[in-house]
Amino acid sequence: MPPYQLPPAGGGFTLIELLVVLAVMGFVLVLVTAYKPMWSNGLSLEATASELASGLRLARAEAIAGNRPVAFEMDLPGHRYSIGKGAPRALPSALAIEMLTIRGERLSSDVAAIRFNPDGSSTGGRITIAEAKRRVAVGVDWLTGRITTADVR
Repeated sequence: MPPYQLPPAGGGFTLIELLVVLAVMGFVLVLVTAYKPMWSNGLSLEATASELASGLRLARAEAIAGNRPVAFEMDLPGHRYSIGKGAPRALPSALAIEMLTIRGERLSSDVAAIRFNPDGSSTGGRITIAEAKRRVAVGVDWLTGRITTADVR
């Protein structure tokens, strides 16, 4: 059995080659971590509108299923909302939020509600969220409790 032999000289990488590879990998890492898509703001606005519409639909469904009124409460300066006695859910603080509802559902100067009845109807209202120049409204029809979303011009 022959003794262990070293591989022939000339194999491997030079120090300069390793430094070049590390520099390129560092540059790619900087580009990847600093990348922020231009369209993410618009998607955030649409995602928030969808989340609010889903929360309103859930409140309506709970009112019908439980045969009791359920309130969708919105804390405007806190950028939070809650459904019934559920835990508050946070919204992005970068968005401007306005809520239009009847006077009886203004719980304070900062908190307003839309109440859903067991028959599916509601007190009605509209939540408008805005970012930069774009605005989206989430509306609730008082008679049917139907929830819609639309861009506001």
